[in-house]
Amino acid sequence: MAGVLVVAEHLRGQVRPVTLELVTAAKDVGGPVTAVVIAKNPSALTGQVDVAGVDEIVTVAVEAEEFENDVYQAALEAVIAERKPDAVLLGFTVNSMDFAPAVATKLGLGYASDIFAVSSEGSSLVAQRSYYGAKVNAELEFPGKDCVMLLLRPTSWAPAEGSGSASVTEISAPSVESRARHVDFEEVEQGDVDITTAEFLLSIGRGVGEKDAIGQFEELADRMGATLSVSRPIVDAGWMTNARQVGQSGKTVKPKVYLALGISGAVQHLAGMKTAGTIIAVNTDPEAAIFNVAHYGAVADLFEVADELEKLF
Repeated sequence: MAGVLVVAEHLRGQVRPVTLELVTAAKDVGGPVTAVVIAKNPSALTGQVDVAGVDEIVTVAVEAEEFENDVYQAALEAVIAERKPDAVLLGFTVNSMDFAPAVATKLGLGYASDIFAVSSEGSSLVAQRSYYGAKVNAELEFPGKDCVMLLLRPTSWAPAEGSGSASVTEISAPSVESRARHVDFEEVEQGDVDITTAEFLLSIGRGVGEKDAIGQFEELADRMGATLSVSRPIVDAGWMTNARQVGQSGKTVKPKVYLALGISGAVQHLAGMKTAGTIIAVNTDPEAAIFNVAHYGAVADLFEVADELEKLF
């Protein structure tokens, strides 16, 4: 492989975690890894992307204070034209979706989004993504494409760690006036908790039976130092807000510990938590799909397990 471009995503002077996950994914592709930092003051961000696995950092100075789609499109097109990479990796995020497809279309690149696995097979790049509500996984190839752009699902890879010693190169991009301009940040209601940042999630599903039982698990989570999360049936029933829902239609999480009580493991739920560090599942059904991804499992009544846990905390 000639090389992989990893496009850094940042907000208010901080590189977002998905960027370091892209670096890890780039190792699965092969070839030198170049991190691209597009910003008004890119030098202020280079230290955050100089991690193990990054061979070079390319900076592109732009006038925009924060992300603006047309500005970033022109900058990335300039970098691709100069470096001619085999692959370009971005996070499957709101910002990337706002300009990456346009770059791929204009330059005639291979393109796919919501990718959760990549690999090189000879000279070919193979990517994996889900279809039909995560009921089917497929491998994608890009015949005839010298360069492929992929938008990778956040939390599908561990973030790259360790100090790097990447060289830094500046590339100029044409000045453009974006049709959409960043004006300001406005805080919006995110719900009562952000489960995506939790290191320990105690997650409950339809196995709890009724709404009145949730209080017991809220208290248990508090005593264990965990954050309570839920599967979709709990939200659909109106018992908890979507802010606590794990899954494809909720939040994708990657805690150090994920304790699943009474969750069968629908594919949509597994897509949102299967990369957790340690998964512990409790379900009365020995054939429950959750056991296929769990590191530890118990075929048991969740209330009996909860009662035993309460004795320990």
